[in-house]
Amino acid sequence: MMLTWLPFAVGAVGLVCTQVQAGPVQVTVLDHSGQAAADAVVFLESPAAQAAAKPLKQVEISQQNKTFVPAVTVVTTGTSVHFPNRDTVRHHVYSFSPVKVFEIKLYVGTPASPVVFDKPGIAVLGCNIHDHMLAWTVVVQTPWFAKTGSNGVAQLPQVPPGAYRLRVWHPALPVGDAALDQALSVADRGATEVKVRLPASARMQ
Repeated sequence: MMLTWLPFAVGAVGLVCTQVQAGPVQVTVLDHSGQAAADAVVFLESPAAQAAAKPLKQVEISQQNKTFVPAVTVVTTGTSVHFPNRDTVRHHVYSFSPVKVFEIKLYVGTPASPVVFDKPGIAVLGCNIHDHMLAWTVVVQTPWFAKTGSNGVAQLPQVPPGAYRLRVWHPALPVGDAALDQALSVADRGATEVKVRLPASARMQ
């Protein structure tokens, strides 16, 4: 009986020892002058990443003090986004971007039906009543994405090893420009760190 089970035990140990391990990826985004760029969207693309992506839950972009909060939102394809109006005035939210064309006419409170972002790309949001209101929804086909903080750093905690395309987008990039793109190899075990500098055409506020 012991001899019968011994090969299985050895095989199981070997399987555990050869398993790959996901590791952290840190991306620092700088503007063209070398200063930290906040609100940059960082994401990793690959066939495996696209297969692993799933719609997010409980995502909202609210209107508060006549401002979209947050100004930059990242979602995966198929995600439903709610647009609660927490102001005492009515808003008229819209997007004419090819990625998602929609319109929520004058309203207060939270519309019953969320907006489903079903195509990858950048959707620019506005308000027909308050022209200064502007926001962006970045729709990605990967579960490995993050947004930079005030220090310009984005953390992707658990990325499986493999070959990816690192994409970086920032609201300061000219309208219509694609996200910056470069190859990135994530090794088995250990951390991966990379710095990305925005081009001079990116006009920071």
